[in-house]
Amino acid sequence: MEVKIGIQQAPREMAVDVDGTPESVQQLVSDAVSTGNLLVLTDTKGRTIAVPGAKIAYVEIGTAQVGTVGFRS
Repeated sequence: MEVKIGIQQAPREMAVDVDGTPESVQQLVSDAVSTGNLLVLTDTKGRTIAVPGAKIAYVEIGTAQVGTVGFRS
């Protein structure tokens, strides 16, 4: 699942592919924003991403779309 995180005063958003449900990611984001603690996510390659909850501008949670090349029928 793809998670896009907008960070205050940063020109670009951060996109992370994570395993899990949208509800679990939403709960992690909610906890981080309400307490001001770090939002810590682990991507599908095992890398850990940490974002300060106080600096999160927005979060977009959705499914990753598989890129297509060529013609589709």
